[in-house]
Amino acid sequence: MFILPVNHTTYIQLLQLHHANELFQLVNQNRKHLRQWLPWVDNMRSPQDYETIIPMWLDQFANNNGFQGGIRYNGQLAGMLGLHYIDWNNRKTSIGYFLAEPFEGRGIMTQCVQQVIEYAFFELDLNRVEIRCGVQNKKSRAIPERLGFQQEGIVKEDEWLYDHYHDIVIYGLVQKDYIKQKRQP
Repeated sequence: MFILPVNHTTYIQLLQLHHANELFQLVNQNRKHLRQWLPWVDNMRSPQDYETIIPMWLDQFANNNGFQGGIRYNGQLAGMLGLHYIDWNNRKTSIGYFLAEPFEGRGIMTQCVQQVIEYAFFELDLNRVEIRCGVQNKKSRAIPERLGFQQEGIVKEDEWLYDHYHDIVIYGLVQKDYIKQKRQP
């Protein structure tokens, strides 16, 4: 099983079928919070909804095309983070994430994204990582900004969010810039 250690309290693990109920409970308890920015929340109505998606996530990992992992903080499922896909021809990927509201403000997601960047650049030898998030989602935007990503643009009305379109900001980071930034004191 794939586990990516982050620190002494946190790790990212590949989600399996036996996590379906736990994942549903996390989303269900944070439905209002997550719904602000994630267009799929209303579609997840029971643990069975995850029982159809998790096998696709496992196939994604088995096919070396990214992963969808649960973030464990002190043993509790706190959110999800993953590589949406891997474009091997161009050696690039996109990171997606969410964190349950009770776990915000502790640096958990920033540390997890940092570890996934390391994994993408140094384990998978990818050249580029993107993060896309809602322009108004200040908490989500703070993560790539904190980690040295460059804002590359805004895509107007890029995503339908229940009853309206919203703009998406694109952040990018390339391996050579990441290495250069790590060398700086």
